[in-house]
Amino acid sequence: MENILQIDANFIDTNTVFAELVEELRSSFSKQNVIVPMRHHHDFPNSKMNADSTLLLMPAWSPGENSGVKVITISPENSQFKMPSIQGVYIYFDALKGHVKAILEAKSLTAKRTAAASALASSFLSRTNSSSLLMIGTGALSTNLIKAHAAVRPINTVYIWGRNFNKAKAIAAELKEESFRVTAIESIEEKIRQVDIISCATLSKTPLVLGTFLQEGQHIDLVGAYKKDMRESDNATISRASVYVDTFQGTLKEGGDIVIPIQNGTLKKDNIKADLFELCSSQKTGRAYEKEITLFKSVGHALEDLTAAAYYFDKFKKK
Repeated sequence: MENILQIDANFIDTNTVFAELVEELRSSFSKQNVIVPMRHHHDFPNSKMNADSTLLLMPAWSPGENSGVKVITISPENSQFKMPSIQGVYIYFDALKGHVKAILEAKSLTAKRTAAASALASSFLSRTNSSSLLMIGTGALSTNLIKAHAAVRPINTVYIWGRNFNKAKAIAAELKEESFRVTAIESIEEKIRQVDIISCATLSKTPLVLGTFLQEGQHIDLVGAYKKDMRESDNATISRASVYVDTFQGTLKEGGDIVIPIQNGTLKKDNIKADLFELCSSQKTGRAYEKEITLFKSVGHALEDLTAAAYYFDKFKKK
């Protein structure tokens, strides 16, 4: 058996170039040669926290090349322990001989690939001159989403909002050396009308992005709300926007921002414009005109995990 490489969060955090990772994802989604079963999604009671936790199993195979499975738990109340809500590992295999090549820390891998997928979508859906961003949410994804969006658009102004204003201020301070200016704000309404891109990554069950505030030409990036009873946008937002998703397979089953509007008649499945497979393979186009409001809903996909694992494995081997 070959030695199993251990790729930790520090390596992933310090060796990510978002522009590179976005292009790796673009290539993977365009080839469509990876086999990805529907992920296993199991909610289980966590009585001590008075809230369910979730176990996700996400396998993917590139026949004859590589394969992998991500095993993660999501515990929404982990902030009480000053821990991220996402914990887990990614097991990276040789698909030809079946041996384990590496074990990667999954929290950082997930944050990076999720942010890169949003940036990939933005490259099709936001206006090319987008220079301002509102980040809603102060979890582990927030800094990654900000950096990823800035890798594909000329972002120079960022506003960040969270339920805890001090956390928003801390993130602004953390990013003070970046090429863009980050300012913490105390209300979403304060800046939502003024920005080109709105990115939302929360565990909210009630909408935070309200359609009444949206302006022509904006792009909305919805990353949180990973269950059917969660949503970050209201019906007015869905009604006003051209809707795109990461994959039809996942969002039609799990994403509350898509499932709920379909159930209440606000959105029809046939009115969803495209997913990342169609955009990256040029089967469908993205933004059609300057004043169009576009919306991208992501629930995550195992193809993204496998692509990211291969990206970090190759970098680790070279080092």
